[in-house]
Amino acid sequence: MPFDKLKPRVTTILANDRETAEQRMTEVCELLQTSIGYYDWVGFYFANEAERTLHLKAFAGEPTDHTVIPFGKGICGQVAESNKNFVVADVKAQTNYIACSIYVKAEIVIPLFKDGKNIGQIDIDSHTADPFSEEDERFLEWVNEQVAAIL
Repeated sequence: MPFDKLKPRVTTILANDRETAEQRMTEVCELLQTSIGYYDWVGFYFANEAERTLHLKAFAGEPTDHTVIPFGKGICGQVAESNKNFVVADVKAQTNYIACSIYVKAEIVIPLFKDGKNIGQIDIDSHTADPFSEEDERFLEWVNEQVAAIL
């Protein structure tokens, strides 16, 4: 499904204030994971600054053992420190990669900012090699802006 068709659906999910923010983020994860063929796992991690760790709060796809990730470890941990998007076309080429599944071939992680501070990120794993484009980056930045507004 094209990103422009997903935006109103994301907006509707996030506007439902009868649900918790975590429930709404889970629904966004489920929407993205079921609507975009190469988004095989979608999750939101949030930072615990005191512990310098990321904690999984919402996801869609196979369960993961990686519910807590130290800053600096893996792609997510690197984004927690760099505050920059990280697109990995081939996870096997990354030396600081935490394998979640033998099927994952590519990953994209986009930081989530609230009031100018990196408070978390959206993480997407793909079983397709090199599927992510600049369009994915812009769309996921937009998703994170919408999520930040409900936090």
